[in-house]
Amino acid sequence: MQTPTNLLVEQRGAAAMTRRALTLWSSLVGVVTALVTLATAQVLSAALGGVGDPLLAVGSLLVDLAPPELKTLVIDLFSTGDKLFLFLSIAVVLLALSVIVGVLQLRKPPLGLLVLVGVGAVALLAVVTRAGVTPLSPLPILGGLATGILLLRVLIGRLSAWRDARQPIGLQAPGTRNWAEPQHPASIERRRFLVLALVAGISAAVVGSAARTMSAASSAVTAVRKAILLPAAVAPAPELAVTSTLDVAGISPFVTPTADFYRIDTALQVPAVDPTTWKLRITGMVEQEIEIGFDELLALPLEEHYVTLACVSNEVGGNLIGNALWRGYPIRELLARARPTAGADMVLSTSIDGFTASTPLSILTDADTAALLAVGMNGALLPLDHGFPVRMVVPGLFGYVSATKWVVELKVTTFAKDMGYWTSRGWSAKGPVKLSSRIDTPLDGSTQKAGRLAIAGVAWAQHTGISRVEVRVDDGAWQEATLANRVTPDAWLQWSYDWAATSGMHRVTVRAVDSNGRTQTAAEAPPAPDGSTGVHGISVRVS
Repeated sequence: MQTPTNLLVEQRGAAAMTRRALTLWSSLVGVVTALVTLATAQVLSAALGGVGDPLLAVGSLLVDLAPPELKTLVIDLFSTGDKLFLFLSIAVVLLALSVIVGVLQLRKPPLGLLVLVGVGAVALLAVVTRAGVTPLSPLPILGGLATGILLLRVLIGRLSAWRDARQPIGLQAPGTRNWAEPQHPASIERRRFLVLALVAGISAAVVGSAARTMSAASSAVTAVRKAILLPAAVAPAPELAVTSTLDVAGISPFVTPTADFYRIDTALQVPAVDPTTWKLRITGMVEQEIEIGFDELLALPLEEHYVTLACVSNEVGGNLIGNALWRGYPIRELLARARPTAGADMVLSTSIDGFTASTPLSILTDADTAALLAVGMNGALLPLDHGFPVRMVVPGLFGYVSATKWVVELKVTTFAKDMGYWTSRGWSAKGPVKLSSRIDTPLDGSTQKAGRLAIAGVAWAQHTGISRVEVRVDDGAWQEATLANRVTPDAWLQWSYDWAATSGMHRVTVRAVDSNGRTQTAAEAPPAPDGSTGVHGISVRVS
């Protein structure tokens, strides 16, 4: 027979288990509340044509606030998966906050509600400070927050009822234990709580996922894009000769396939820009402001040029670079119509998502520079994620100061008056692409057989072109590589070196020399603030 003391100890142990269980259940309440809040906001945003999306707004705000060093680190670690990393990081933070909301609301109400409102206020601030904000933009956040507050109160109320229905009320007699008969049995309260939490959580996951994947605007733009015929270029690019490329396994193709072309930009969701309503405005220090539509642009005599584009975050030997055949209209021709006034030295280009880039006016007006308002890429219309309907392509400059996607405005101004998006965050106002080279094959750390081995890759020196590429094995002398015929100085050039590989570990290094006789520097520098420098090297084991 149990004594009263033993029974009290048993009751205290049961109560402790209940407290642990309550923490888990209240955490679940917070997670379900967060899911429903986000799902409601996503549905309302989709219904309003994509405005007020909380995840995109908060993500964009974080990108804006991130220091250049952090941006470079994330790109170094995750390359083009930087956006996925950002969303996963946001998800982890939201999960932690949702747990805090649920636990606080059960233990110390209304602290959970206050935390939920605080998170909603941050999201609301992010939404109303984004480019393209409208009077409707706050509605998804406010609607989601209202739904979340209501659900949090109801779920915590049902969890509290389940908790209270299971509490012991003391001892009736030695050796016996009496439990209060609840007005509603614990099993009923448990069922009510679990059904509501399960239904709310599953519904939020399904509806939220559908809202994120379904975009009426994107679907409509895709349909319109398929119906557009890309006009032929009046001034086509030269045909590639057999000698323009090298037949070496593992070397980067002269033309990077569109699907493989790198994508680095600040847009967390690809803008769906309707070409039937798209307009480009040329404003600022001009004698005549200009506005042109997509059909008008397509009707102009288009040109084609092979141009290599590179991201300023590209490390030496990195893959944030690609070469493509771009079709578009020379920017200088439209600027000539606008007639920039004296003193102007910069064009601030603006994307529909608010991104801006500062490009020297002299480069955009240079008759020898193939700076385009591009509408085509590798023989087809621009893909949505590469700037459809119109983007800028400017050879010789890193993308952060020139390659504005989804461009809607060119403001003629000065470097003293305005600065681009990344310039205001510590990057250089002018970002010329550096003379550089890369080894594509063999791969770093690979094992190769002794004998004849092709070392190959690409090199670039935009505007001037490559005159020579040299390869060094270990501490030996620099040896000249074989070059493909140059197609244009604005495009990269393939090179190859025939190496008589001997057994052992070897270090292979490459450097390029441009047409002015300038040799690629070996001095190492990080990407920030205006691009990395150094020579690319790989280690190879030969057996």
